[in-house]
Amino acid sequence: MINIDIDHWNKKLKDKTPIEIAEWALTLSENRIVTTSFGIYSSVLLSTMSKLDKDIRVVWCDTLYNQPSTYEHASHLIDKYKLNILKYQSLYTKEEIDSTIGLPNLEDDNHAIFSEAVKLEPFRRALKEQNPDIWFTNIRVRQTEYRDKKDILSFSKDGILKVSPFYYWSDTDLDAYIEAHQLEKNSDYFDPIKALLNRECGIHFQ
Repeated sequence: MINIDIDHWNKKLKDKTPIEIAEWALTLSENRIVTTSFGIYSSVLLSTMSKLDKDIRVVWCDTLYNQPSTYEHASHLIDKYKLNILKYQSLYTKEEIDSTIGLPNLEDDNHAIFSEAVKLEPFRRALKEQNPDIWFTNIRVRQTEYRDKKDILSFSKDGILKVSPFYYWSDTDLDAYIEAHQLEKNSDYFDPIKALLNRECGIHFQ
């Protein structure tokens, strides 16, 4: 477990570049993961972390309900950056979920059950099995009300140090970065758990 004064370090890191933030965090422990959904801006964080630590464990909780374009995007990035991918999925097959829970909307009572089955349980299992000291993530300010209350550094419920190198970057910043570095953007990404862009999927409550 990492024991640091995150208030102090959040102030010191605020004016640093994402690369500098990530490089600093990597010195704290070799026991680290980066999580991805292969969403819209996934190439930004994954390209960054793969340059700094080519063997970093990349945890992907596949909901089984991604668009075909997202699976293509994932396959491309996995090959391009030779990612050390660890895929976690529901304990149920997609067919079992479809026949018992279905694909509920946000107002449906089954939505919480669906979220637990396809994303939350797999993610808790991933954290338990991987047991990292550091968790690199791509959450950013202005994405959701919950994320507005976080910072570059925060602690999970279990005391894992969460590091968000691009926390203060806007969509415009990321778009410019993608264009400048000729990265891929997954514009068709859709998360059935979040459904809405300004809604949490739940894994960052862990």
